Amino acid sequence: MPAASSIPGSGERPSLNRDARRLAAIAFADIVGYSILMAEDEARTHGRWMALLADVIRPSAQQHHGRVVKSTGDGVLAEFPSALDAVEWAREVQDAVHRAEVAEGAGLRPIALRIAVHIGDVITTADDIYGDGVNVAARLQEYGQPGGVVLSEAVYNLVRGSIGVQARDLGLLRLKNFERPVRAFALDGPKSSVTSPGWALGTRPSIAVLPFVEHQVASEQTYFGDGVVEDIIRALGGLREIIVISRSSTLHYRGSTIDSRVIGRELGVRYVLNGSVRRGGGRIRLTTELSDAETGVVIRADQHEGSITDLFELQDEISRRVIATIAPQVREWELQRSIRKHPESMDAYDLTLQGMDQLYRLDYESFSQTRELFERAIARDANYAPAYAYAAMWHIFRIGQGWSPDPDGDAVKAARVAAEGIERDKFDALALAFRGHALSWFLKRYDEAVVFLDRALEAGPNCATAWALSGCTCAYLGDGARAVARCQNALRLSPSDIHAFYYLAALTVAHYVNGTYEDAVASGRASAARNHRFVANKRFLSASLVALGRIEESREIARDLMRVQPSFRVTPYIPRCPLRDPEQVEIFLERLKLAGLPD
Repeated sequence: MPAASSIPGSGERPSLNRDARRLAAIAFADIVGYSILMAEDEARTHGRWMALLADVIRPSAQQHHGRVVKSTGDGVLAEFPSALDAVEWAREVQDAVHRAEVAEGAGLRPIALRIAVHIGDVITTADDIYGDGVNVAARLQEYGQPGGVVLSEAVYNLVRGSIGVQARDLGLLRLKNFERPVRAFALDGPKSSVTSPGWALGTRPSIAVLPFVEHQVASEQTYFGDGVVEDIIRALGGLREIIVISRSSTLHYRGSTIDSRVIGRELGVRYVLNGSVRRGGGRIRLTTELSDAETGVVIRADQHEGSITDLFELQDEISRRVIATIAPQVREWELQRSIRKHPESMDAYDLTLQGMDQLYRLDYESFSQTRELFERAIARDANYAPAYAYAAMWHIFRIGQGWSPDPDGDAVKAARVAAEGIERDKFDALALAFRGHALSWFLKRYDEAVVFLDRALEAGPNCATAWALSGCTCAYLGDGARAVARCQNALRLSPSDIHAFYYLAALTVAHYVNGTYEDAVASGRASAARNHRFVANKRFLSASLVALGRIEESREIARDLMRVQPSFRVTPYIPRCPLRDPEQVEIFLERLKLAGLPD
């Protein structure tokens, strides 16, 4: 991405009459890691880029009734008469770039593009276009994934009925030099690191469990239906014989009428399970449908009914019937091991679900209330392991966000509460993962941490959180390649996760340690776009930008970090820096200072 001063429209604008102003769709494309590509092989990189411009980008723009206005060296500015023309051009270009990469083979570092499309007023001259619309497109592409396309809300609303795929909602994005945030959506292309499941044609059965629709309840009570699904996913996810998509990756399908075949393609799964919940008079009814996502055919439909106190047995029965259908080779004792211990109190279960629903929001008021929910759950049922696991996570977030008045005390509590969860259920993957993370990040007991994180992956081979936290510890220990692989696995298990900011932040750490700074910036910006309040991500994002020499961008991130955590100072942070290698720590802290974070 060019510096802010080189973005078209960011400097002085020509004096033109009103006839030169018109509405247009603007597309901005940028090469990922251009400086690294040029440093490795300047002549060859330039030649490959010129070939793409001549053979793909310019001809395709003409075919879609547009034109390439200019090439900025490492990017392209194009305009089109309609939003659909611009989006179709962007997707066609990404497909062509991907095909070219495959044809070139593994001997070259691939060229990958980020593309953004916006629609707005532009001011035209013979060889350029100007205006806020151009600047929005240029800024939006910073939030794109390699191979993907970012659409402003204005564009998405115009093309949503025509593009034939579901876009991911990136929420409101804060763009540099724009007072108001801009809502955006992402179309993931063949090179996206966020959604490339790659297992749809694999040998293991794969399944997505959609949120169960709960009838006759207020919207704020939907957490119960989501929690019912969480328990089923937890049981299925403990089996290595199948692949299970995370619950939070399916939340945006709640109440959806989308064809199971579309969901299967979007999430890369063979099977889709959906259902409904009815509660009343102390009774509960669960209705489920299991569909083949390749054909759309419902291959199993069941109804489960009983007393509300029978809920957990009903969930277990659903899990057994699903496994009997899609993976009959799984032995009963293996499934029984993966089914977690049931709570003795429905109140404890309900309180834990409420806490889970609020935990990831990371606004201080909701976050502060969440601790009480977990503590009340533990008071209701002292043997319910998930309540301990999420309580440990609360302490971890409290430290990471800079909200703890006693970080050392919270670190010890996080490790201790997670250990108490493990005592109640030694196969609880989250309790194992959070204890390992607390030991690694805060207490620097890395060898112990690895043991618990490996146990977490053994207990929950489909647990995205366990993979992400294990990747973090690999990064802290200096094993960047393994860290990247584990964090990418977390994202594959959570291809549309509304909590993906957490896994993307872990991937940012992994890429930073691995020295793949461009990728660190890509994942860091994607994490920030999903949750701008998560400050741990901003530290490694700003340091990665400094490593690339993009100082002004790093300072923008640092200023954003200080808005969320005004108390942050580099020197007090030193004991909490999770990297084990003292030299790495010194370089990291120096980069934070260069980004403008106060000492």
